Amino acid sequence: MNFLSQSWLIGRRHFLRGLGVSVGLPLLDCMSPLRAAAAPPKAKRSVFVYLPNGVNTLDFQILDAGKDYRISRGLKPLERHRANITPISGLHHPHGLGHHHGCQSIWLTGAEIGQGKRNSISLDQMIAEKLAPHTRFSSLEISDTGRSLAYNGDGINLPAEIKPRDVFRRLFEAPEGGLEKEREGLRRRGSVLDVVLDEARALDKKIGSEDRGRLDQYLSSVREVEVRTERADRWLDVPRPLVPEAIRKNLTRDVPQTKPGDYYRTFYDLMLLAFQTDTTRVITFSTGDEGKGLPIPELGINQTRHSLSHHNGDLEQMDRLTQSDMFNIEQFAYFLDRLAATKDGDTALLDLTVSLYGSGMAYGHSHGNANLPTVVAGGRALGLKHGTHVDLNQGHFNGYDLDENGGLKTTHYELCSRPVNDKGRLSNLLLTLAQKMDVETAAFADSLGTLSQIEG
Repeated sequence: MNFLSQSWLIGRRHFLRGLGVSVGLPLLDCMSPLRAAAAPPKAKRSVFVYLPNGVNTLDFQILDAGKDYRISRGLKPLERHRANITPISGLHHPHGLGHHHGCQSIWLTGAEIGQGKRNSISLDQMIAEKLAPHTRFSSLEISDTGRSLAYNGDGINLPAEIKPRDVFRRLFEAPEGGLEKEREGLRRRGSVLDVVLDEARALDKKIGSEDRGRLDQYLSSVREVEVRTERADRWLDVPRPLVPEAIRKNLTRDVPQTKPGDYYRTFYDLMLLAFQTDTTRVITFSTGDEGKGLPIPELGINQTRHSLSHHNGDLEQMDRLTQSDMFNIEQFAYFLDRLAATKDGDTALLDLTVSLYGSGMAYGHSHGNANLPTVVAGGRALGLKHGTHVDLNQGHFNGYDLDENGGLKTTHYELCSRPVNDKGRLSNLLLTLAQKMDVETAAFADSLGTLSQIEG
C-alpha cells in the first residue's frame, strides 16, 4: 500500500454495511491525511460548568497576578493543569449585583432580568446555533435538579437531564420501537406544528399589537421546535455511534446523587464520550441550584452548599465549605484529565475544547456577586492562552488585606460584594469565548470588548 499517495484515506462518516446493518466507524488514524494542509478544520467544542452558592473566598482567592502565582487552597486540585488553565479574578455581571437566585439564570446571558424583563439567549445556545448542522444534538443540558444553564433566543430556560443513564440512552440508543417509529413520531410532531402555525397566522389578523407581541414570542418557540424536528429527521438515517459494552454498562448504571463523586464523574465521562463521538459540541452542566447544592457524604459533609455558604464566620463550617469547593474542583480536574488523554486525530480534546468553570456568586453568606470565581481551561488550538492568573482587581484597590499569617482578612468580603473595577465584566469573557467558537458578534450583553489577556 502506498501511504504517501493517501488513496486509502476514508471519511469520518464512512459506514460498514452488511446483513442489513449499518455501523458507523470510530475515528481511525487512516481518516486523517498525512499532510496537515489537506486536513479539514478540527471540530471545536465548548463546555460550561456551574458551581452554586459561590466559594469560601478566603481560601479560593489567588493573591499573586501573572505567571508565577501561587495557587490557592480552594483551587489546588487544578495545579496539575496549571499550563492549561487561567484563573480570573475581578469579574462580575453589573445586572447581577445584589441578586441571589437570579445570578445562576444570567451567568451565561448577562441579561437584566426582573421587574417584567425576561432573560436573553445564553452563550452556549449562541454557539449551538452556529454548530447545529454538524451534530445529531445541537447541545446537551445537564443538571442535578433539571434546571439548566441554557436559555433560548426568547429567554426561555431549556430543560436538563438529571440521570446519567437517561443521557446515555438519549445520545446513543435509538428510541424504543426502532427507526420507523421514531420517524413516525417526528412526522406527527411536524403535522401538529403545521396546524399550530396555520391557526396562529389566522389569529394574528384579529388581535391587538400587545397580544401580537406575545404571539410572536410563542411562534418563535414553535419554529424552534420545528427546526429541531427537521434536524432530527435528517439524522435518522445516520447510525448512532457504537459504544463498547464495558463503557455502556458503566454509563447506564443507576448512579444516586447521594454519591456525588460517582455521580459527577459519570456525567463527565458522558460529556467526554459525547465530544469524542461528535454527538454534540456544546454542553452545559449545572452541579446545583443556588438554593441547594449537593452534600458530600464521602467527606462527611451532610449540609448542602447553600447551608455551608451561610457560615456566619464559623471556622469549622468555613473549612467544610472549602472542602466542598476542592471536591467539586477535583471532579472538574478529572474531566480535564480525560480531555487531555483523548485525541481527535493528533490533537488532544483539551486543546479543542473551551471550558468555563465558575459561579454567579462569590460570597454566599451575604449574596456577594462581584469578584466571581472563574476558571477558563483548554482551547489552546482555538486561540486561547493559559498559564497566568488574570487579576482584574489589580490597580483598582490597595491590595489584598492580609493578616500576620499571610491569610486574607474578612474585609475581603467587601471586594466580593462590590466590584472595584467596573470594566471587569463577565460578559467580556463570554464575548471572547463566543468569538473563539466562531460566533460572529462584536458584543455580548453589556460587554465592553474582549478579554485580551487570554487571547493567544
